Amino acid sequence: MSGNKTIPTEASVDDFLAAAPPAKADDARRLDVLFRKATGFIPQMWGGSMVGYGRYHYRYASGREGDFLATGFSPRKAAFSIYIMPGYQDYGAILSRLGKHKTGKSCLYVNRLADIDLTVLEELIRQGLKDLNAIWPVSPE
Repeated sequence: MSGNKTIPTEASVDDFLAAAPPAKADDARRLDVLFRKATGFIPQMWGGSMVGYGRYHYRYASGREGDFLATGFSPRKAAFSIYIMPGYQDYGAILSRLGKHKTGKSCLYVNRLADIDLTVLEELIRQGLKDLNAIWPVSPE
């Protein structure tokens, strides 16, 4: 059975954020501050483009298991990908107050931080971690 392709690396988060697309660089640094505050975790690079905060170990009934980032983001060229949701929880009440965004199965897409309420995003990050931790314990590293 193959493992996750996205794994933690020793790459520098600061260097990665400094190299973010120019239109995303300031917002990426602001997101880093927000995630550090909301989680209390020190970020780590996952793969080549994901900034992760905390991790969890999962084991499915099929026997597949692995580790993955608990929450985080990636400053993609088109939009920020924000990884905050366990993927099967209903966060509609919080998302309705967030502002302009799109959702995927386990991520949120935001074009720029000016489009959303950062206090609501922080609430969403905390709730997502709480819900994830109830299923698979989250650790800071």
